[in-house]
Amino acid sequence: MLKKYISVIFVALFISYVTFVILSEENIKNLRKTVQVNEQGTLNESLNNKSTEITGYDNDSQKVELAPEFTLSDLNGKAVNLSDFKGKIVILNFWTTWCPPCIEEMPEMQRFYEKNKDHRIEIVAVNLTNFDNGQQAIESFVQDYGLTFPVLLDKDGVLRSMYEILTIPTSFILDTEGGVFQKIVGPMNEQMMDEIVNSIQRTDEKYGE
Repeated sequence: MLKKYISVIFVALFISYVTFVILSEENIKNLRKTVQVNEQGTLNESLNNKSTEITGYDNDSQKVELAPEFTLSDLNGKAVNLSDFKGKIVILNFWTTWCPPCIEEMPEMQRFYEKNKDHRIEIVAVNLTNFDNGQQAIESFVQDYGLTFPVLLDKDGVLRSMYEILTIPTSFILDTEGGVFQKIVGPMNEQMMDEIVNSIQRTDEKYGE
């Protein structure tokens, strides 16, 4: 009788242990799934923004922060400095070929550029090359979309860190002195670019620049 009782207890303990192990493994799997979803969600939110956020600066006081100077190579290997564009209004855009909002934005930028390139307005598109699919993919993208404005390669992520790029596309609108007039997080369309540039031009006229 005692042996039978001990056997029943042993079986019950064994079943409890197996159940505990199974439930623990399931919890671990669920936890891993949650972590993966959270990590993927964070990545999507930080690198694939579909909304647009505009940060303006107090231009009435003329206290405008200068954009950090840099030198990057274009698709032909030519060194290009930000200061090369001084005297022009510059849209400094950060992008990749695989980012859907970037793809949506590029034709708008090209139309805007074609309309304004002879009016002291420039677009400089900085590709986050170390996050992209290689220079050949970038060159194909530029050709497919007929982009004629400067495309520069941030191969080592130096500029991404310098400008603290967490979301793409992100654009900095620079005035003719290289000051940051606005920061745009998310895609722009041609009308938005027109309005922003007109705002800079009105500010320049106000201060007689």
